[in-house]
Amino acid sequence: MPGVERMMLDRIGDEVARATSLVRYAPNSSFSSHVHGGGEEFFVLEGEFADEHRTYPAGTYVRNPIGTAHTPRVGEQGCVLFVKLHQFDKDDDAPVVVDTCNTEWPAPYAPGFELMPLHRFRDESVDLVRWAPNTPYGEHKHPLGEEIFVIEGCFYDEYGAYPAGSWVRYPDRSSHNDFTRGEGALLYLKSGHLPAN
Repeated sequence: MPGVERMMLDRIGDEVARATSLVRYAPNSSFSSHVHGGGEEFFVLEGEFADEHRTYPAGTYVRNPIGTAHTPRVGEQGCVLFVKLHQFDKDDDAPVVVDTCNTEWPAPYAPGFELMPLHRFRDESVDLVRWAPNTPYGEHKHPLGEEIFVIEGCFYDEYGAYPAGSWVRYPDRSSHNDFTRGEGALLYLKSGHLPAN
């Protein structure tokens, strides 16, 4: 729609599909009313998103379950969203809104790592991870897969560097040896949702 741009990262299907994308709303733009036939999950990366229900500033994580609806409208700031569509289990029906900028971080779960839980359902976990500078995670496997969007900073592994704005998906049972350097990293991390079968 006018003022709304989409950068597709992954799509399985046609226009109405299982999709992962970045969506940019220009200032004072809007999107028509729509129903979330397969659920909608998003994280506000920049600016401020809004609909008839509330306003969602940068740093807000939202889950709109299957069958919910809204009419997006965006103010003078515009916004950029990381969006996942049609990826909900039919029994995962709890709406979620977490303003991560105004939520206290739990105690570190390991030296150099803070984890803010955003959502849990069966094997699926969604977390915000704050990774200290110059901290190794070490060699590890991804049972049931893992997906990362780098919000700030950069992380590294034996295959390369993943700066802010990078989207990485690791298949079921894949492995790597990752670490940070001087800038550290802030990550959206989703795991347990990519079984091989």
